[in-house]
Amino acid sequence: MTILRRGDQGADVRELQRLLRTRGARLELTGEFDAETAVAVRSAQRLYGLVVDGLAGTKTLLALQLDGRQPGQLGADDLRRAAATLNVPLAAVRAVNEVESLGPGFLPDGRPVILFERHIMYRQLRATGRDANTLALRYPNLVSARRGGYMGKSAEHGRLAAASQIDIACALSSASWGMFQVMGYHWERLGYPSVEDFADAMRCGEAEQLDAFVRFIIADPALHKALKARRWSAFAQGYNGPAYKDNLYDVKLARAFARYEAEDEESEVPA
Repeated sequence: MTILRRGDQGADVRELQRLLRTRGARLELTGEFDAETAVAVRSAQRLYGLVVDGLAGTKTLLALQLDGRQPGQLGADDLRRAAATLNVPLAAVRAVNEVESLGPGFLPDGRPVILFERHIMYRQLRATGRDANTLALRYPNLVSARRGGYMGKSAEHGRLAAASQIDIACALSSASWGMFQVMGYHWERLGYPSVEDFADAMRCGEAEQLDAFVRFIIADPALHKALKARRWSAFAQGYNGPAYKDNLYDVKLARAFARYEAEDEESEVPA
């Protein structure tokens, strides 16, 4: 679904306001995501132990509907632990979570969000000595020297299952997993005993997916240094590649960090 944020208008915002009212917020059903609505969203996120960012996405709406955070969802304490492990301000982790994550780490059916990369499968098979070219002719949507073949959402699990029939370790290594799109082939340098253990961790919850991201940052000293120094261009390029400029990732990270830093400083001022 679309993430609702400050400045949005329409029926979806009105429904958000209605849900907030059912949980005690004093709001008019204006259909405008104004300052009062943003305050109510943050209050609800604190109440349910969610990440407090003032953005109303799937997790916030579901918590409002069911009056509680769902098992496995990322919480504010998870971000604090990540910030402590990385030795960076909480605002930095909050900014990265907002800009670099996919949103929910799981599909509605409970399986983790993945994207199967057939060109990585081709590379992994060749590395193990398999005849990747012959397999590419037989299974072009699963093995190819070129990117593509994406089907999205739950259909990616179908592609992963089919690729696992060829070679399960290569298949698991060829998918990006969870909120932060960490590729399976990184499992060893991230400290997992095997790619199967990595995949099992990604199935456990969003906190485990965040942990994989934290391990990924620590395993790349240049990336970790850029995050510590809040050099957003260097961080965005290291994490997203040269195309980061096309999506303004560095600008988005800088703006999100400034916003969260101001919020964190405000929350530390005694009442």
